[in-house]
Amino acid sequence: MATAAIFSSLRRRRSPSLEAFLAPVDFTDVKLVQTLVLLSTELVSCFSGKSLFFQRKNSRSLVRKIEIFVVLLEYLRDSGAGSALSSTTIVCLKELYLLLYRSKILLDYCVQSSKLWLLLQNHSISGHFHDLNQEISTLLDVFPLDDVDLSEDVREQIDLMQSQSRRRRLFIDKDEEALRLRLFSFLDEFENGRIPSLEELRLFFVEGLGIKDATSCITEIEFLEEQIVCHEGDIEPTASVLNGFVAIARYCRFLLYGFGENEVELQIGNQKKRRKGLIAHEIAETFITIPKDFFCPILLDLMRDPVIISTGQTYDRSSISRWMEEGHCTCPKTGQMLMNTRLVPNRALRNLIVQWCTAHGIPYDPPENTDSSVEAFAATMPSKAAIEANRATATLLINQLANGSQSAKTVAARGTRLLAKTGRENRAFIAEAGAIPYLCELLSSTNSVAQENSVTAILNLSIYDKNKSRIMDENGCLGSIIEVLRLGLTTEARENAAATLFSLSAVHDNKKRIADEEGAVEALAGLLRVGTPRGKKDAVTALFNLSTHTENCVRMIEAGAIAALVGALGNEGVAEEAAGALALIVRQPIGAKAVGGEEMAVAGLIGMMRCGTPRGKENAVAALLELCRSGGQAATEKVLKAPALAGLLQSLLFTGTKRARRKAASLARVFQRFENCPLHFGGLGAGYAFAGNSAANRDPSFVSEVSVPVSISVSVL
Repeated sequence: MATAAIFSSLRRRRSPSLEAFLAPVDFTDVKLVQTLVLLSTELVSCFSGKSLFFQRKNSRSLVRKIEIFVVLLEYLRDSGAGSALSSTTIVCLKELYLLLYRSKILLDYCVQSSKLWLLLQNHSISGHFHDLNQEISTLLDVFPLDDVDLSEDVREQIDLMQSQSRRRRLFIDKDEEALRLRLFSFLDEFENGRIPSLEELRLFFVEGLGIKDATSCITEIEFLEEQIVCHEGDIEPTASVLNGFVAIARYCRFLLYGFGENEVELQIGNQKKRRKGLIAHEIAETFITIPKDFFCPILLDLMRDPVIISTGQTYDRSSISRWMEEGHCTCPKTGQMLMNTRLVPNRALRNLIVQWCTAHGIPYDPPENTDSSVEAFAATMPSKAAIEANRATATLLINQLANGSQSAKTVAARGTRLLAKTGRENRAFIAEAGAIPYLCELLSSTNSVAQENSVTAILNLSIYDKNKSRIMDENGCLGSIIEVLRLGLTTEARENAAATLFSLSAVHDNKKRIADEEGAVEALAGLLRVGTPRGKKDAVTALFNLSTHTENCVRMIEAGAIAALVGALGNEGVAEEAAGALALIVRQPIGAKAVGGEEMAVAGLIGMMRCGTPRGKENAVAALLELCRSGGQAATEKVLKAPALAGLLQSLLFTGTKRARRKAASLARVFQRFENCPLHFGGLGAGYAFAGNSAANRDPSFVSEVSVPVSISVSVL
């Protein structure tokens, strides 16, 4: 029964009670009997009048046996026989205690699980009921009934239960098994390119499963998706097969239950605060307290792929790999020498992170490449059945987007958003089927939910590279996205519009078009100044992408983006990207002049060198270096007079990353050439000599490096 306990704990995202596995050790005979009476009575009261949709016969048989145990236990309690029990009887009662708790776990599991999941697990759950029956039979065989003075009536009931338990065989309900096989036949039909008829699906979902409305169908879909995430590779059917059933259920949700207003879909924005993380790095910047053990010690971000190094410390794979590639041979946290460079996946921690994110509604962006079979879900290729079912769903959705009522269009926009949430194939055929023009029309909707879902659907579609050009080429679409960014009806709509611009700007030719669109840069700068933590992250990453196009420099200056980026240097969540954008802008004299004219620019970059992340320090020293090179004597003097710069440079020369050391050494040479400032850097010589002797420091090409992850991954909603 441990399997059922594990399933239950994963379903509810908490560990099963220890009482499920440990018998009481400090109870007196009387206390043990009283506890068993309470536990068994509670079980009977909870489940005797409850008719489960599936496993009805197995559950009723188990509850009836527990009812007979109640009779036995109440007799022991009321007759006084429970005060003088033999040691063998006590051992049997303790075993009964465990059996009752395992029964509760299994019955709770059946009550809390969805109908589709119970159907898919029909054989396994029937086996668990049979195992419990066998345990009851074994317990009664060894229970010393003759040592207990039972009444004739109680003894007859016990003997009858013992006889029935011995004869009981594994029972799998024929009707339930027929439904299970029918469900798999639907999967085969989609696999073979045939879409089951409306009547076939109605008979199965409405009549067979009793799923009467859209809300119930959505609950079924969400439960299956939760099982895929929580169980990962350890699941039967496999994640690929389950994804097929999710796709079929989603198709039926729209085919059978229509596009009428639904409280779950139309008012979800007002029901609860949804987690809106589109940029993976933003997760640390939320109002939710994230367990500190989930953060990477290097980047202070939620770990996507935690690995253990030889010192026993855990880091995110990307950050510790970069640390090692830069030539470091010590543990960043402890300073110990690394015995080897092997990275061992911390699967237990990753499972906890996945479960925590699922519990709090936070999208978890799994690593793209892993070497662990546990991460099979992330790499699961969609089955043909799932693709065909999703394609059929897309056809229904787009038809409603084109011809439906306003409420139907809102429901269809949300359906499109969810369908485009995962899978390159889904994003491709949704766009190919013509969804983008209709979604663009909804961007100007006065319905906040319609607007929010449409802009998020466009964001999800934009992740597929070929769709970027489709969105940009759609007449008026870019302008509508920017209008949502400026005047969107909800915070999430404005933030997702910013994230959409970030996604679209990954294509170089789009960067100039976006920057030239009226109000785009101004709106991003405004969001960076006054947005939520997530909004600021979306805005700064979009501005960084735009700053990589040299022709956008003047536009960003005119739109006030420079001042917004300088102000962002004091915000830990976005300072790294802000410094990276400034380092690109100051390469041009006009950009250097604008940045140098900002009163807090140099101070902010100095602060980054002092307290920033390793990557942030690289960007800050690179920005100061480029400011000196492109800003002329006035800018160089301003940087030169910054307090504590000498000590910070010396620190970077010894302890910074490889890139940071090169940039710091180059900046030191700039200062050495500055004739009137020899005293400022009296303590810099040793460090400069240390860094300056390397061949890397004589390579002038390094000045163009800016260390910000341009390919920051976008999580979908």
